[in-house]
Amino acid sequence: MNKQIFSWCLFDFANSSYSAVIAAVIFPVYYANVIVGNEISQGDVWWGRAIAVSMAVVALTSPFLGGIADYAKIRKRLLFFYTLICICAVASFSFLQKGMVLEGFILIVIANIGLEGGLVFYNSFLPEITETKYQGRVSSWGFGIGYAGSIISLIIALLLINKGMQTFVWPMVAIFFAVFSLPSFLFLPADSREKINIFTAAINGFKQTCERLKKLWANKEQRKFLIAYLIYEDGVSTVIVFSSIFAATTLKFKPEELILLYLVVQFTALLGAFLLARPIDYMGPKKVVTLSLVLWILVSGAAFFVYDKMHFFFVASVAGLGLGTVQAASRAFYTQFIPEGQESEYFGVYSFVGKSSAILGPLIFGYLSSTFGSQRPAILSVLFFFLAGLVIIQTVKGGKPNVKSHAD
Repeated sequence: MNKQIFSWCLFDFANSSYSAVIAAVIFPVYYANVIVGNEISQGDVWWGRAIAVSMAVVALTSPFLGGIADYAKIRKRLLFFYTLICICAVASFSFLQKGMVLEGFILIVIANIGLEGGLVFYNSFLPEITETKYQGRVSSWGFGIGYAGSIISLIIALLLINKGMQTFVWPMVAIFFAVFSLPSFLFLPADSREKINIFTAAINGFKQTCERLKKLWANKEQRKFLIAYLIYEDGVSTVIVFSSIFAATTLKFKPEELILLYLVVQFTALLGAFLLARPIDYMGPKKVVTLSLVLWILVSGAAFFVYDKMHFFFVASVAGLGLGTVQAASRAFYTQFIPEGQESEYFGVYSFVGKSSAILGPLIFGYLSSTFGSQRPAILSVLFFFLAGLVIIQTVKGGKPNVKSHAD
């Protein structure tokens, strides 16, 4: 593994502290139950709104920023800028207190824009740092190392919570993210040194992206893939942002139990990501996506009937096997459509679709939870996202193996 690939994977290790602690496990419950109050599911509603708004901003800006990054060759600087925004917003969570609903909402939106917006440029480095035949496994290595980052940051968070220092969890995440993202800014391919007018780059990047969107939409197979991805990724995003709130609110998990649950999920996700790294290249990403979606459908159906903590532990552990796998395989699938030199632009569109998918699901989950006074009907909505995505992805031509034999 060369230093560019290692530093690229290490960025996933760094940002996974945010994904685990802030987006998935501890902060959603803290915001919904402590800052807002979730007795009548208002915490669900506000959390769903925050995720939906932040993802909408990222979705609307990603295709055009991707075009600008390609035209001006400044994606590394843009990655740094977005990462800095996220880190500063997370550090500011320390000032939040009970009842500061709007302030918390604003900080969540800013932090999530920083993290998710930066991933557009992070993902676009993949085709540049490795050959096509290795992209599936490198993509999985990134997710796998990212799960290791989630595990370590959650263990540190658990130690802080057990000592009654929960407010120190947020600056810990900010420091973790900052320190382990540094190698990316040192070793990933450098931006162009050529002086380019940013305004000109923005205009030309905007024009290029509009043309690319038209061309992408005109390509039948890419269009079907992106529609399928839009739908099933909505299910994945909703599970990530609401699973801990469901466990805490419906199944009465304590903070320590939530962290233990997520540690188990991250371990099985890491296992799944590494076990299926090579199959993505040899079997083809389409088959791996299909297997992952079948797994998610079964898991979503099972979660609806779970009423005790031990059964939920089992269901969540099985879900973990498909968590990184479906995302890594989807990313590898999409790279097969990308012409050389247009990585940021194409991944801007990919991010646009992925982030758009995180708008509808959280809103529906929050609405159904509030309407029925129960989170269980909301779980079924997630199952239909996976089912619809599975049906559409079967119609896509592509996603074949990146290598023809089992010899590297």
